[in-house]
Amino acid sequence: MASVTKSTHFRTLQKFKSEFSPNEFTQYESKRTGMRVVVVDQEGPKVLGYFALATEIHDDSGAPHTLEHLCFMGSKSYPYKGVLDKLATRAYSNTNAWTATDHTCYTLDTAGWSGFSQILPVYLEHVIVPTLTDSGCYTEVYHVDGTGHDAGVVYSEMQGVQNTQEELMGLRAKRRMYPEGVGFRYETGGMMEQLRVLTADRIRQFHRDMYQPKNLCLVIVGEVDHADLLTILDNFETTILEDIPKPDAPFKRPWVESEQPPPLKQSTIETVEFPEEDETSGDVSISFFGPDCNDVLSMGALNVLMTYIAGSSVSVLENVLVEKEHVASTVYYSWETRPDVLIHFTLSSVDADKLPDVEKRFFEVLSETADKPLDMEYMSDCIARHRQKLKASSESGATFFTESIIADFLFGNESTLKDIAHLHEYDELESWTDQQWRAYLIRWISDAPHVTILGKPSASLAKKIEKEEEARVAARKAQLGDTGLKELEQKLAAAKAENDREIPRKILENFKTPDTTSIRFIKTTTARSGAARAAQGVHETSSKNPIQKLIDHDESQIPLFIHFEHIQSNFVQISILIGTESIPVPLRPLLTIYLDNFFTSPITRDGARIEFERVVMELEKDTVDYSMDSAAGIGCPEGLRLSIQVELEKYETGIRWLRDLMWNSLFDITRLKATTTKLLSEVPEEKRDGSSMTYAAAKMTNTAPESVGRARDTLVKALYLKRVKHLLEKEPNTILSQLEELREAICHVSNFRVLVVANIEKLKKPVSSWETLSSQGFDKLAPIDRRLARLSEAGKHPGNLAYIIPMPIDSSFAMAVGKGPQSLQDPTVPALMVAISYLDAVEGPMWTAVRGTGLAYGTGFARSIDSGHVTYFIYRSPDAFKAFSASKEVLQKFISGETPFDLLALEGAISSIVLDFANSQSTMAAAAQESFVKQVIRDLPDGWNETILKKVRDVKEEEIKMVMKETLLPLLTAESVNLFITCAAVMQEGLIKGFEGMGFKPEIKPLAYFQDDYGLKAGGEEEGVEDGDQELEGEDEEMEEGSGSEMSETSDR
Repeated sequence: MASVTKSTHFRTLQKFKSEFSPNEFTQYESKRTGMRVVVVDQEGPKVLGYFALATEIHDDSGAPHTLEHLCFMGSKSYPYKGVLDKLATRAYSNTNAWTATDHTCYTLDTAGWSGFSQILPVYLEHVIVPTLTDSGCYTEVYHVDGTGHDAGVVYSEMQGVQNTQEELMGLRAKRRMYPEGVGFRYETGGMMEQLRVLTADRIRQFHRDMYQPKNLCLVIVGEVDHADLLTILDNFETTILEDIPKPDAPFKRPWVESEQPPPLKQSTIETVEFPEEDETSGDVSISFFGPDCNDVLSMGALNVLMTYIAGSSVSVLENVLVEKEHVASTVYYSWETRPDVLIHFTLSSVDADKLPDVEKRFFEVLSETADKPLDMEYMSDCIARHRQKLKASSESGATFFTESIIADFLFGNESTLKDIAHLHEYDELESWTDQQWRAYLIRWISDAPHVTILGKPSASLAKKIEKEEEARVAARKAQLGDTGLKELEQKLAAAKAENDREIPRKILENFKTPDTTSIRFIKTTTARSGAARAAQGVHETSSKNPIQKLIDHDESQIPLFIHFEHIQSNFVQISILIGTESIPVPLRPLLTIYLDNFFTSPITRDGARIEFERVVMELEKDTVDYSMDSAAGIGCPEGLRLSIQVELEKYETGIRWLRDLMWNSLFDITRLKATTTKLLSEVPEEKRDGSSMTYAAAKMTNTAPESVGRARDTLVKALYLKRVKHLLEKEPNTILSQLEELREAICHVSNFRVLVVANIEKLKKPVSSWETLSSQGFDKLAPIDRRLARLSEAGKHPGNLAYIIPMPIDSSFAMAVGKGPQSLQDPTVPALMVAISYLDAVEGPMWTAVRGTGLAYGTGFARSIDSGHVTYFIYRSPDAFKAFSASKEVLQKFISGETPFDLLALEGAISSIVLDFANSQSTMAAAAQESFVKQVIRDLPDGWNETILKKVRDVKEEEIKMVMKETLLPLLTAESVNLFITCAAVMQEGLIKGFEGMGFKPEIKPLAYFQDDYGLKAGGEEEGVEDGDQELEGEDEEMEEGSGSEMSETSDR
């Protein structure tokens, strides 16, 4: 960090170090404008910016949300749509933003300080002095297109969420918790009815009111040059002083100086219907006002108490309501930072006929808990575990402190920021008595006034919304007539033309791409033991490696494959990549139950049975975190990943836990029934998401029954688990024997590749500690599983398949799957990386053609080396066909040469690929995992990153055209793609007509069409569950560097 010596208008308010992480914090304030800056110094290749404004509004107009979008449409000095993002890509940067109820935050994600400092003042000008044109508002917010249908990016976004279960229940709860005139009452994203009448002038006024430097806090995390930062901000402020309200003008601080809600006087309960064809299950949502968010001790107590009552399968609410009584699939808890914190509980997948009864039972359990002594030993464990989780999270997450800093800016005072640097409150909580904890529980939760919303599914409401929407659009078309529609088409074309004015080349050319030497990539040190040293394709470790020498010194005859990554950390992260090829195919759907029960089953130890509650309590006491799930996150979606994180001194303890959980667990009929009931109850809720169902249908079609991802899909669970449940009642030994067979197939050390990430120098016995597993025997190391070997015929030879799947949703989603490269060393990969990065760039060709015209909220290409597929996804579209057609036209014009490549945009595409590499190693732990993936899973040579980046920079335009023609265009061509579309029923007719015109032969299929029971039959069970959802694996599919990714629900752009 450079010292601040130059004269500046910014004064240092405070500077301090964290007591539990290596971070240092510095808070500045501008003496001219009141702008606040908090810098969190942190080593690594990334510099992250969060530019937060407190935004308060007292209506559902959506002005905060629409303004967030419009700020990206140009600024005073850069009055061109897309210029910010085109410049950002040249500076190894991505921009994004979100709108919350209480603030709007603009984000800058950059590799290296040079790029960050270059784009920062341009970005800030877009926030403080945006253009906010009528034409931008018309296309980005809301308009009616030439066919009489509603469109606009923001409108399409809210159309996709307004009638969802979560939104309907959440909005009703807000209305009950907060009275008129309190900003927390309103939907800041905008209600569709109000977005249709929102004006540009209203948005401009909101900007004048809220977007002032004195209401802005910059949070910057990374390796920051402080002197350079303050110089940049000084210069920026000088350019805007004439454009902003006078800094000394009266200003009412949002939220803090606003009217506060009165305490709830009494509890209320209300039923809210949501559109859903499956009426079997709903949710219960319960909300309370909690303590003052600035009361550090009370907030610490809230964290611990929530863990105690609902944090795991042994916590009282989960244990009683989920594990024993099976009245809900999960009890979720959360809290939102407010002046008085808002506490939420959600009971999911509750029998729709029993919603009131389950809500009553929830409070009965809480009252019973508050009426008798608590388990103070477990409470002490919860305190210790929460403290350790915070410490571990500060190491593993580059943005760990940002949420707390933004909350402090919104609601804190001059003395509260320092509270983020210590964990003293947990020391004090250790001395709390049983009476203090129970008094806290009674005051804030068990006896507190609350608002309960019962979310009840309604098939009739789904039909009503569909009919009303059809009637509204038809009436408008009739009112407008052909002439009116033509005028709207012309108005939209004029607005687009105004928005799409060409950016002067000089602006882009003068913005030079920084040298990559400014990016400090993290280096880890690799060492190997056992089969890892001898494995074919795994590269030799240097004899000069001191960490390898430590490993060799402790080397035993253990044949286990162990890969070590040495980093500076106070924790040990152990992961085991487990092969699945040995599992009999008919048993693979049982993985759903096996994995869900993995940490919550009884075990035997020294000949004694230990019940699952004690297992979980001891496990939580000895570990920081643990999980067992798909290995998709490390690039192997057909494998499993068992992970456990412990403190350094508990390394051997963690390994013993892995042994006990794999070989000494007991399959208990009661536990299995509880798990199966819970998993089945989740199916109706899971299937309500259109995006997830698109992936589900694609996976069920493109992969063979051998695929583990397919076997665990909800479209399998819906049938398979229903039959398992029946067998557990009638023939339990059948399921018990199958689970034993499954365990025997999985838990063989020949299937294991172990990754240990830690400060190896501080591990006493890094290798010999694993001798406890050596007794399990070792044969030949099993090969790494690849999805490529588990494709169906349709997946191996995509083409001439198109399915339209009607659902009770308000939008449409599409996924196209075609052939792609099967290896990262395929010679077409560099050109494909550049082509996808170029096409998918923010304000790039696809963005402009689809999102910019209101045809979809987003699109994205992706490639999966593991399956040999490329995909194209259209997310939340009012008409997936129009978005698909526009996308194909973009590609065709590049291929034909009608649209030339923009050389500056190509440079930006390459910069985005560099950023992707930095993202993969944003922290020490992430860099260690990436090293394992490259060496072990991908079998890539040393220096591959440098080699591929050089090849990327050397890609020629003709190579890009070639991959567009041979790989990407086939994704949008009927003969070479498998196409899956989920949509509102009202859309299916138009989609069929449109896609038939492109040569497709779409078939309308219900979700039930894609189900599979894997041949499991249980005589006499009732049929009833018709379709389901999935654990989303693409989402399950790994997304390679530069491949594009799924749309984010949280990050608004």
